[in-house]
Amino acid sequence: MLPETIEEVIVRLDRIIADSIRDKSRLGYFAALYKRVTIAVRDKINEGYFQDNPRMERLDVIFANRYLDAYYLYQQKQSVSVSWQLAFAAAVSWKPLVLQHLLLSMNAHISLDLGIAAAMVSPGGSIQSLHEDFNRINTVLSELINTVQNELMEIWPILKPVIWVGGKLEEELIVFSIDIAREAAWQEALKYDSLQSTEERNTFIVARDQDVARFGSKLYHPGFVLSSLIMTLRLFETGTIRKKIEVLNH
Repeated sequence: MLPETIEEVIVRLDRIIADSIRDKSRLGYFAALYKRVTIAVRDKINEGYFQDNPRMERLDVIFANRYLDAYYLYQQKQSVSVSWQLAFAAAVSWKPLVLQHLLLSMNAHISLDLGIAAAMVSPGGSIQSLHEDFNRINTVLSELINTVQNELMEIWPILKPVIWVGGKLEEELIVFSIDIAREAAWQEALKYDSLQSTEERNTFIVARDQDVARFGSKLYHPGFVLSSLIMTLRLFETGTIRKKIEVLNH
C-alpha cells in the first residue's frame, strides 16, 4: 500500500535509503536527494507557506507515489515507464557520475510524473488555481541548490573546474534547470487536464514518456566526446556508494 501522508512518504524514502546502503545500490542517490526535497516541502506546508497547504500535501503524496510505485515495480522486475526504466537500469553501472544518476531520475520524475500529479490533484478544470502554489515550489527548491552543490563537491572535489571546462555538458545541465523543467511539467499538466477520456490520457502519457526517455538517453549517452570526458571525470569521484548516499542524506 502506497503512502497517504507526507510523513509516510518520508518513512518510505528512509527505507529505500537504508536498503540501498545495505545493498550498495546507487538507487539510493536519488532517494536521499528526494527525501531532502520532501522534508523541505513538508516544513513549508507546516509553516503555512502555500495558499492551499492541504492540497500541496496531497500533491506531494501523489507525486511521490508515482516514483515509489515505479521503484517497487522495478524491484519486483515488473514493467515501468521507459524513462524510469532508464534511470533505474543505470544504477547497476559504475560509469555514470552521481550527477548523471540524479539527473536521470529527476528527468523521469519532474518531466513525466509532476505534470500528471498536478492534473490529478486539481481535476475538472480547477488546475489554474494550483498555479501559484506550483510556482512557489521553485523557491523551496532553489533554497536547497547551494547545499546540494556543496555536497556534490564533497563527492566530486573538481566540480567547479569541470563545469567551467565542460562546455556542452554544462549547456545540457542548464537546459535541464529546475525552473525550465517545472515549467514544461506545468504545460504537460494543462494538456493532460484538457483530455477527456482515459484512452486519450493513457496515449498522452505513453508519448510523453517516450520524449522524456529520449532526453534521458542524451544525459546518459551524450555522444563519444562527452562520454569520454565523463569517463575521465568519473575517476575523480570519491567515496563508496554508501558514503555518497550518506553525503546526499545529510
